[in-house]
Amino acid sequence: MIAAEHLYHTYQTSDEGELTRLRASVVNTKSLARLASRLSLGDYLLLGKGAHKTGARSLQSILANTFEAVIGAIFLDQGYRAAYKLFSRSLIDVQAWPDDNYKGRLQEVTQERFLSTPQYDIVGASGPGHRREYTAEVTFGDGVSGKGRGRTKRDAEQMAAREALAALGALDHPPAPDEVLEAVAASEARRSPATQPGN
Repeated sequence: MIAAEHLYHTYQTSDEGELTRLRASVVNTKSLARLASRLSLGDYLLLGKGAHKTGARSLQSILANTFEAVIGAIFLDQGYRAAYKLFSRSLIDVQAWPDDNYKGRLQEVTQERFLSTPQYDIVGASGPGHRREYTAEVTFGDGVSGKGRGRTKRDAEQMAAREALAALGALDHPPAPDEVLEAVAASEARRSPATQPGN
């Protein structure tokens, strides 16, 4: 809700498709984990010995959940506006953030070009339970258009969609995470108190 409100008011000239892409680039595990890392939230997690040894403190899923929990705690304790203020400050230069929602982008492309919707199937799984790897296929039109692998079914489907986008020549190349962080840092520096009028 916060992301949607912030994007709607900040990018008023963007159409629905662009706003949807921006929201997808913000409200996903990778982006939320990045925000948690910038706040060093992983350093404050209380973990069991087993989780600590396996590096759970730096897992994207745990960091993303932690960031969401912090926003939720602020909302419950201080209200919506306080939570909005913290989260919106984190969305500097959001238009430069990478968009890993390949499934959403593939659906847009196939509906526009072929008037069809992609269909996903999990066609394989291998490895022990704690290191399971899945294989997914995506089809539209006359046959298999992409195949991908991942640690979760969703990740496998995303990789299948990415391969299909590449085959269609519709795969964008977003800036690397380091470039995004540099852009964020530069923007924050411009907004620092020392650069504000009257200081």
